[in-house]
This record gives sequence, structure tokens and C-alpha cells, in this order.
Amino acid sequence: MRTRLVIVALLLAAAAAWPTAGQPLRTADGRSDLAGVWSNASITKLTRPPGVVRSVLTEAQAKALADSHPLVRRLDADAKPTDAGEGAPAPGDPGGYNAFWLDPGRTYGRVKGEYRTAWIVDPLDGQLPLTTQGEALVAKADAYLRAADTPANPEDLEPWDRCIISSRGSGGPGMLNNIYNSNYQIVQTPGFVAIEIEMIHDVRGVPVFANKAAAQAAHGPAALKLWLGDSVAWWEGATLVIETTNVNAEQGRAGPIFLTPKGRVTERLTRASKDQIFYEFQVEDPTYYTRPWRAEMSLTAAKDPLFEYACHEGNYALPDIMRGTRAGEAKPSVAGG
Repeated sequence: MRTRLVIVALLLAAAAAWPTAGQPLRTADGRSDLAGVWSNASITKLTRPPGVVRSVLTEAQAKALADSHPLVRRLDADAKPTDAGEGAPAPGDPGGYNAFWLDPGRTYGRVKGEYRTAWIVDPLDGQLPLTTQGEALVAKADAYLRAADTPANPEDLEPWDRCIISSRGSGGPGMLNNIYNSNYQIVQTPGFVAIEIEMIHDVRGVPVFANKAAAQAAHGPAALKLWLGDSVAWWEGATLVIETTNVNAEQGRAGPIFLTPKGRVTERLTRASKDQIFYEFQVEDPTYYTRPWRAEMSLTAAKDPLFEYACHEGNYALPDIMRGTRAGEAKPSVAGG
């Protein structure tokens, strides 16, 4: 009988730990518990894709659009048995990945119960509100990305190709989903929050202060141009607020969130339920944007732990890229004989 009472007490305690509506999980010091492994994998991206006019989809619309999405169709095609009768593929660039290595998600992101076609919610068109200078930078970044196929030096490659920061904005601020490894581990103490990003294995170390004024006063010197920026945090009720400034100019140039070192990103993380964090961020940078803009997404509890990502340390990837490019340039073109 005593054993049964102990088991019942443990089950009741465990049940009490899960939040009810409006009651997020709490840490020992009474804060919302953000600790755990989370994922934002989704085919929803920062901006709304061309031809999609709706900001919110019904479940049926989301499924139909997802089934026809190029990434999802690529995953489905790759999963089919290989036809040995097709023979060898045609000569040409096979690309960096086959679909086996991709894990982008197969559904549109669901935020506040709605299927979203873009993370950006303000402006309503789901696009970056670019200034003329911002438009020029985006065009330059696109050309820079194409030029990276034939780099003149290592600096011509994107920061993530050099294994410096996470690719496609997944390191933040704000933290965007990737084509794989869209996973994060949050470790939380009363005075510090660490966010480990699975892609390229970055860690954002964020000190937590008593209030907004104390946090903003603790920003480091402007002379230090940090990768992933200079982040400080404070609590506003059940929400952890992270303010980041002084993002390294090289990172800010590469996008997909374009920032000058004077730009400001304010992220908000709120534990919405036992298996979800509501994540939103606002970007302010008058150099590249005509107005502040805001995005929302969900971080969903992951079933698996984070795994170490080693990028290309310890091998010859970057030198070989340089050698291959130089060898290609030295080879006579077909037109030149």
C-alpha cells in the first residue's frame, strides 16, 4: 500500500510540473523553464515565397502546398528505389548534397495554431522592408554567393563555408531554420542562458540581468565585433528577452538577416507548453530597413539529443577548394582551344 502511495505521489508531482493553459514550466527560482533540446525545422522560411499570397494556411492548404514543395518532392524522389536500368547520370555538377543528408522538415511552420507561409509577420506582406541601400546589399550578397563557386581566396567564401558561424542564419540573431541540423539546446541558470546551435556547433552565451536597464548597460565595447553579436538578456514576466547589438560586419553582410554593427535584434522566448516555446524577434537597422520588422516561429521539443557537428576541421576541404579553382582556371577553355 505504501509503495502505491509513493508511486501516486510521484505521478501527481510529475503531472503538476507540466503547464496548464497560461502556466508555463518553472525553474527553481520561479522563471519560465526554457531548458531542453528544441527544433525549428520547417519548410517555412523568413520571407514569403513568390506566388504565395496568404500569410496563414488551413491544414488542407498547408498539406497540399507542402506536398508540392521542391524540397519535399526531392526527399520523396530520393527515397524511391534506384532504377539500375537508367545507367550513369549525365556529366555535370551533382551538387553538394543528395537528399539523404537533408532534414529541412516536411510541413509548414505552425505558430499559435496557424500554419504560416513566412516567419515575418510585420510587414504583412512577409517581405523585408529594405531601404535602397538594403536592396543593393541583398543584390550584392546574391552575386557574392554565386562568385563563391570560383573563390579567389578563402575570404570569398561565406563565413559558414569557412566553418566560422552557422549557415543560413541558424545561429542568430534571430535564429532561422536550416536545410538540416535545425536544432538547439538551451541550458539555463539564474544568471546565464546558453544556446547551443547544432549547425557548426556555435554556442551563444547570454548573461541575464535583473532588468532591461542593467542589461543594456552591460553591452561590451563597440570595438569588439563579435560573431553572433553582443547579447544580453532580462526577464519580462514569463518571457526571456535577449537584445543583441554589434553583430560582426562580415556576418551582417552575408545575411539572410542583414545588419550593420549598429543594428539591434530583440528576441523573446516564452514557454508556451511542455513541448513548445513561442519565439519572436524584432530587427531594427535604419541603414538596411525602412522600419523595424518582426518575425514569429515555434521551437518544438526534439526527441533526440544534439550531436556534435565537426564541419571541415582536420581535413583539406578549404585548401582543396582553392587548388581545384586554380586548376580549373589554368585549364584551357573550350572556346579558347
